[in-house]
Amino acid sequence: MLEEMALFFENRLAGYDEHMRTEIEGAAEFYRFTAGQLPGAGTCEILDLGCGTGLELEEYFALNPLARVTGIDLSEGMLAALKKKFPDRALTLICGSYFDVSFGEERFHGAVSVESLHHFTAERKLSLYEKLYRSLKPGGCFILTDYFAESESLEQEYFENLRELKAEQGIEDDAFYHYDTPLTVDHELQVLRSAGFSGCEILRRWGATCTVRAVKTTEEMN
Repeated sequence: MLEEMALFFENRLAGYDEHMRTEIEGAAEFYRFTAGQLPGAGTCEILDLGCGTGLELEEYFALNPLARVTGIDLSEGMLAALKKKFPDRALTLICGSYFDVSFGEERFHGAVSVESLHHFTAERKLSLYEKLYRSLKPGGCFILTDYFAESESLEQEYFENLRELKAEQGIEDDAFYHYDTPLTVDHELQVLRSAGFSGCEILRRWGATCTVRAVKTTEEMN
């Protein structure tokens, strides 16, 4: 049975960190690698989309303990666990959907998301990435580590499976339900470019998981 997104993660809080570190190919490396791509200077402002319990932030705060991080997540339990990990860090935690929360304008030096965005259509991501683009300072970067469909046919299959499951279970609302519907990495890069980002590139791969960087260039650089 499909579960609403927030409830899915609330129900799996116990053992979540161990699962994410040990059951996903490349996780022993990609959290550290992702953190290393973020701005490392002093009190920079970072936005974390779907921050969960902060596995990437464990690595990032080790590199830049003075960073100021705004984390957004649907799960109150996940955010409570994150806050407990870092009582002495500059954390602003928001329980809500990153599709709905305002990010502000030219506020952040960088943004990050790890294993969170593989549940949404290209159309939903485009509006999110446009909002994210506006929230970054010129020269700011978005570092995305996520897993991606291996082909367009698989991408289509995932979305069709979700439609069938919702129909079978009589789900007609637009709430988020936990079911993986990753885009191909090429489609992900296309959405980022359509949102205004440049310099969109794959930095590294771990099986189906990739780390992608997208940059908000300054007018002079454009």
